[in-house]
Amino acid sequence: MKTGFIGIVGRPNVGKSTLLNCVTGEKVAITTDKPQTTRNRIRGILTVPGDNTDDGFQMIFIDTPGIHKPKNKLGSYMTETALATLNEVDAAVFVVDGGLSQGKGDQFILDVLAKTDTPKIALINKIDIMPPETFKAVFNEYTQTGIFNEIMGISAKDGTNVAQLIKMLESMLSEGHMFYPADMFTDHPERFIVSEIIREKLLLYLDEEIPHGVAVEIESYDETPRLTRIGAVIICEKKSHKGIIIGKDGRKLKGVGRSARLEIENLLGMKVFLQLWVKVKENWRNSDFALNNLGYKL
Repeated sequence: MKTGFIGIVGRPNVGKSTLLNCVTGEKVAITTDKPQTTRNRIRGILTVPGDNTDDGFQMIFIDTPGIHKPKNKLGSYMTETALATLNEVDAAVFVVDGGLSQGKGDQFILDVLAKTDTPKIALINKIDIMPPETFKAVFNEYTQTGIFNEIMGISAKDGTNVAQLIKMLESMLSEGHMFYPADMFTDHPERFIVSEIIREKLLLYLDEEIPHGVAVEIESYDETPRLTRIGAVIICEKKSHKGIIIGKDGRKLKGVGRSARLEIENLLGMKVFLQLWVKVKENWRNSDFALNNLGYKL
């Protein structure tokens, strides 16, 4: 069968994680309207078994953090992780939602892509809300760069043209062995997915700058046949942020916990007892020790 690794790169908030969830048909990566939601490489697996006329394929998509100008060591880790992925994949998907004239971010990624021999597809996302004349202008702009094997418009939100993208990527794969079982949609452990679900709810409940200074660490994870007990620590950078996360009479933290618990129960298929604590670790995003402990390392 055909197999291969496909890197998804782009600026923050262009829809990379939404695309990953769309192609796999599962919620592999958390998604919010806040930039820099994705901090790690998130792998999603799409396997289409073969039949008598077709050998099938397995695609391992790697969703990367949005490439941006770092403001701290966590930001540097995120950008370096995304750029390093380009050297490890069989094809690269560059997701954009506008023209190069909108900023320097896309041009920087474009310059990096131009130096790689990896087959490349430019995806113009959000065509469901993009006027036709705007799409045409963006399409022509990326065509003129001359570095892409294919350029196409999609809507990762509603799935428009995603099936065509899969066919396009299949033509770029090579014959090989399956890397993962056919029923597997990600190789991340449940503990990691649980921590990401909690962080997603924090991003949705919190405003302004606070979400970027928040991390989640799973301290305990005890599974029994009928109940999973999970203890998680929410790490923030300032004492004032701790109070905001907890909220008046603990209401905000309870809301985060309730929302996260319901989704975790759906993921695990059983009852979950979830306990959340909030701790302050000042300037953790610039601490090598803290970043390593939280799993942010290349």
